[in-house]
Amino acid sequence: MTSWLKEEWYELALKYIEDQEIVDRFWQDIVSSYLKKSRHYHNLSHIHDMLVEAKSIETSIVNFDDLRFAIWYHDVVYEATRNDNEKRSAVFAKKCLKSSNVEEKRLKNIEKLIVSTQKHQILVAKNDDNAYLLDLDLSILGTDWDTYEKYTQDIRKEYIIYPNFIYKKGRKKVLHHFLERETLFFSTYFKNRFETQARTNIKREIDLL
Repeated sequence: MTSWLKEEWYELALKYIEDQEIVDRFWQDIVSSYLKKSRHYHNLSHIHDMLVEAKSIETSIVNFDDLRFAIWYHDVVYEATRNDNEKRSAVFAKKCLKSSNVEEKRLKNIEKLIVSTQKHQILVAKNDDNAYLLDLDLSILGTDWDTYEKYTQDIRKEYIIYPNFIYKKGRKKVLHHFLERETLFFSTYFKNRFETQARTNIKREIDLL
Protein backbone atom coordinates (compact mmCIF):
# COMPACT_ATOMS: atom_id res chain seq x y z
CA MET A 1 0.00 0.00 0.00
CA THR A 2 2.71 2.50 0.97
CA SER A 3 4.60 1.89 -2.27
CA TRP A 4 1.46 2.55 -4.29
CA LEU A 5 0.79 5.72 -2.30
CA LYS A 6 4.33 6.93 -2.85
CA GLU A 7 4.02 6.41 -6.60
CA GLU A 8 0.72 8.28 -6.58
CA TRP A 9 2.20 11.17 -4.61
CA TYR A 10 5.24 11.53 -6.84
CA GLU A 11 3.16 11.31 -10.03
CA LEU A 12 0.98 14.15 -8.78
CA ALA A 13 3.56 16.34 -7.06
CA LEU A 14 6.15 16.24 -9.83
CA LYS A 15 3.65 17.87 -12.16
CA TYR A 16 3.90 21.03 -10.10
CA ILE A 17 7.16 20.82 -8.16
CA GLU A 18 10.38 20.68 -10.17
CA ASP A 19 12.72 20.07 -7.25
CA GLN A 20 12.74 16.36 -6.38
CA GLU A 21 14.16 17.09 -2.93
CA ILE A 22 11.10 19.21 -2.12
CA VAL A 23 8.80 16.43 -3.30
CA ASP A 24 10.77 14.01 -1.11
CA ARG A 25 10.44 16.30 1.89
CA PHE A 26 6.70 16.75 1.40
CA TRP A 27 6.29 12.99 1.13
CA GLN A 28 8.15 12.48 4.39
CA ASP A 29 6.02 15.15 6.08
CA ILE A 30 2.84 13.44 4.90
CA VAL A 31 3.98 9.97 5.96
CA SER A 32 5.19 11.10 9.39
CA SER A 33 1.85 12.81 10.02
CA TYR A 34 -0.39 9.94 8.96
CA LEU A 35 1.75 7.27 10.65
CA LYS A 36 1.57 8.77 14.14
CA LYS A 37 0.66 6.16 16.74
CA SER A 38 -2.49 8.09 17.66
CA ARG A 39 -3.82 7.60 14.11
CA HIS A 40 -5.99 4.49 14.12
CA TYR A 41 -8.42 5.55 11.40
CA HIS A 42 -7.21 8.90 10.04
CA ASN A 43 -4.07 7.33 8.64
CA LEU A 44 -2.55 6.29 5.32
CA SER A 45 -5.13 3.54 4.87
CA HIS A 46 -7.86 6.17 4.85
CA ILE A 47 -5.96 8.19 2.25
CA HIS A 48 -5.37 5.05 0.20
CA ASP A 49 -9.05 4.09 0.22
CA MET A 50 -10.11 7.59 -0.84
CA LEU A 51 -7.58 7.76 -3.66
CA VAL A 52 -8.51 4.32 -4.98
CA GLU A 53 -12.20 5.23 -4.92
CA ALA A 54 -11.44 8.60 -6.54
CA LYS A 55 -9.73 6.88 -9.46
CA SER A 56 -12.91 4.93 -10.15
CA ILE A 57 -14.80 8.21 -10.73
CA GLU A 58 -11.96 10.21 -12.32
CA THR A 59 -13.96 10.98 -15.45
CA SER A 60 -16.60 12.67 -13.31
CA ILE A 61 -14.10 14.99 -11.62
CA VAL A 62 -13.44 18.41 -13.19
CA ASN A 63 -10.18 19.22 -11.37
CA PHE A 64 -8.82 15.80 -10.51
CA ASP A 65 -5.42 17.04 -9.33
CA ASP A 66 -7.05 19.55 -6.98
CA LEU A 67 -9.20 16.78 -5.56
CA ARG A 68 -6.17 14.53 -5.09
CA PHE A 69 -4.21 17.24 -3.29
CA ALA A 70 -7.22 17.81 -1.06
CA ILE A 71 -7.39 14.10 -0.25
CA TRP A 72 -3.69 13.96 0.60
CA TYR A 73 -3.81 16.94 2.93
CA HIS A 74 -7.33 16.97 4.40
CA ASP A 75 -6.32 15.06 7.56
CA VAL A 76 -2.60 15.84 7.61
CA VAL A 77 -3.16 17.70 10.90
CA TYR A 78 -5.30 15.66 13.26
CA GLU A 79 -5.66 15.84 17.02
CA ALA A 80 -8.75 14.30 18.59
CA THR A 81 -8.91 17.03 21.23
CA ARG A 82 -9.22 19.86 18.68
CA ASN A 83 -12.06 20.97 16.42
CA ASP A 84 -10.00 22.96 13.92
CA ASN A 85 -7.96 20.16 12.35
CA GLU A 86 -9.32 20.74 8.86
CA LYS A 87 -8.51 24.44 8.90
CA ARG A 88 -5.03 23.72 10.17
CA SER A 89 -4.62 21.05 7.50
CA ALA A 90 -5.65 23.57 4.85
CA VAL A 91 -3.07 26.06 6.12
CA PHE A 92 -0.43 23.31 6.10
CA ALA A 93 -1.29 22.36 2.52
CA LYS A 94 -1.27 25.94 1.30
CA LYS A 95 2.09 26.59 2.94
CA CYS A 96 3.59 23.56 1.22
CA LEU A 97 2.07 24.06 -2.20
CA LYS A 98 2.86 27.77 -2.32
CA SER A 99 6.41 26.75 -3.16
CA SER A 100 5.13 24.81 -6.18
CA ASN A 101 3.81 25.77 -9.60
CA VAL A 102 0.21 25.36 -8.44
CA GLU A 103 -1.43 28.65 -9.38
CA GLU A 104 -3.09 30.78 -6.70
CA LYS A 105 -6.60 30.10 -7.98
CA ARG A 106 -6.08 26.36 -7.60
CA LEU A 107 -4.48 26.78 -4.19
CA LYS A 108 -7.60 28.56 -2.98
CA ASN A 109 -9.76 25.80 -4.44
CA ILE A 110 -7.72 23.09 -2.69
CA GLU A 111 -7.86 25.06 0.56
CA LYS A 112 -11.66 25.36 0.40
CA LEU A 113 -12.04 21.69 -0.45
CA ILE A 114 -10.04 20.72 2.64
CA VAL A 115 -11.94 23.10 4.93
CA SER A 116 -15.25 21.71 3.62
CA THR A 117 -14.48 18.39 5.32
CA GLN A 118 -14.77 20.06 8.73
CA LYS A 119 -18.56 20.33 8.74
CA HIS A 120 -19.08 18.25 5.62
CA GLN A 121 -20.76 21.09 3.82
CA ILE A 122 -20.13 22.08 0.23
CA LEU A 123 -18.07 25.27 -0.02
CA VAL A 124 -17.19 25.03 -3.72
CA ALA A 125 -20.37 24.75 -5.79
CA LYS A 126 -19.05 25.58 -9.28
CA ASN A 127 -18.93 21.85 -10.07
CA ASP A 128 -19.44 18.51 -8.27
CA ASP A 129 -15.84 18.05 -7.14
CA ASN A 130 -16.56 19.19 -3.59
CA ALA A 131 -19.52 16.84 -3.38
CA TYR A 132 -17.38 13.94 -4.52
CA LEU A 133 -14.65 14.76 -1.99
CA LEU A 134 -17.11 14.76 0.89
CA ASP A 135 -18.71 11.55 -0.34
CA LEU A 136 -15.32 9.89 -0.66
CA ASP A 137 -14.49 10.92 2.90
CA LEU A 138 -17.70 9.37 4.24
CA SER A 139 -17.83 6.31 2.00
CA ILE A 140 -16.71 4.15 4.95
CA LEU A 141 -20.19 4.68 6.43
CA GLY A 142 -21.77 2.68 3.63
CA THR A 143 -19.51 -0.37 3.78
CA ASP A 144 -20.48 -3.80 5.11
CA TRP A 145 -21.02 -4.05 8.84
CA ASP A 146 -17.70 -5.76 9.64
CA THR A 147 -15.77 -2.96 7.91
CA TYR A 148 -17.93 -0.32 9.54
CA GLU A 149 -17.54 -1.88 12.99
CA LYS A 150 -13.75 -1.88 12.58
CA TYR A 151 -13.99 1.81 11.66
CA THR A 152 -15.97 2.56 14.84
CA GLN A 153 -13.40 0.71 16.94
CA ASP A 154 -10.56 2.69 15.35
CA ILE A 155 -12.37 5.98 15.93
CA ARG A 156 -12.87 5.02 19.59
CA LYS A 157 -9.12 4.40 19.90
CA GLU A 158 -8.41 7.88 18.60
CA TYR A 159 -10.62 9.29 21.34
CA ILE A 160 -9.27 6.98 24.04
CA ILE A 161 -8.51 9.92 26.34
CA TYR A 162 -12.26 10.35 26.90
CA PRO A 163 -14.18 8.02 29.25
CA ASN A 164 -17.12 6.11 27.80
CA PHE A 165 -19.84 8.35 29.21
CA ILE A 166 -18.34 11.39 27.48
CA TYR A 167 -17.38 9.62 24.26
CA LYS A 168 -20.73 7.91 23.79
CA LYS A 169 -22.66 11.13 24.30
CA GLY A 170 -20.51 12.96 21.77
CA ARG A 171 -20.56 10.12 19.27
CA LYS A 172 -24.33 9.82 19.43
CA LYS A 173 -24.65 13.54 18.78
CA VAL A 174 -22.51 13.23 15.65
CA LEU A 175 -24.41 10.19 14.40
CA HIS A 176 -27.83 11.76 14.99
CA HIS A 177 -26.64 14.83 13.12
CA PHE A 178 -25.86 12.64 10.12
CA LEU A 179 -29.24 10.94 10.26
CA GLU A 180 -31.02 14.30 10.40
CA ARG A 181 -29.55 15.30 7.06
CA GLU A 182 -31.77 14.84 4.03
CA THR A 183 -29.02 12.68 2.55
CA LEU A 184 -25.63 11.62 3.85
CA PHE A 185 -24.14 11.73 0.37
CA PHE A 186 -24.29 14.59 -2.10
CA SER A 187 -23.68 12.87 -5.43
CA THR A 188 -26.17 10.56 -7.10
CA TYR A 189 -23.42 8.00 -7.62
CA PHE A 190 -22.57 7.68 -3.92
CA LYS A 191 -26.16 7.99 -2.78
CA ASN A 192 -27.10 5.03 -4.91
CA ARG A 193 -24.14 3.01 -3.66
CA PHE A 194 -24.00 3.80 0.03
CA GLU A 195 -26.96 5.81 1.41
CA THR A 196 -29.18 2.94 2.53
CA GLN A 197 -26.37 0.86 4.05
CA ALA A 198 -24.85 3.91 5.73
CA ARG A 199 -28.11 4.75 7.52
CA THR A 200 -28.51 1.14 8.58
CA ASN A 201 -24.95 1.08 9.97
CA ILE A 202 -25.35 4.36 11.83
CA LYS A 203 -28.62 3.30 13.45
CA ARG A 204 -27.04 0.01 14.48
CA GLU A 205 -24.07 1.80 16.03
CA ILE A 206 -26.38 4.12 17.98
CA ASP A 207 -28.23 1.12 19.36
CA LEU A 208 -24.93 -0.40 20.50
CA LEU A 209 -23.63 2.73 22.22
